Amino acid sequence: MARNNNNNNDDNMSREERGRKGGEATAKSHDRDFYQEIGRKGGEATAESHDRDFYEEIGRKGGEATAESHDRDFYEEIGEKGGQSRNRNRNRD
Repeated sequence: MARNNNNNNDDNMSREERGRKGGEATAKSHDRDFYQEIGRKGGEATAESHDRDFYEEIGRKGGEATAESHDRDFYEEIGEKGGQSRNRNRNRD
């Protein structure tokens, strides 16, 4: 890779900072459709390379992490929201 020789102290930047700056530059030059497209492609590639067990495992881990970081009130609130959404969808028919 070519080295940037323009004395702007990029060599002193952390990997995190370089990544942030690169992400900001990418966000300025691409729109929502770009991100949706790369997300779709990534999801398809992941689905082709992993089986049902993979998705069950990451779902279990996500559920455990959520349970550790949220209390009963959180689950009551999302349950209520889900019920309201379901009722709205039923009333459309």
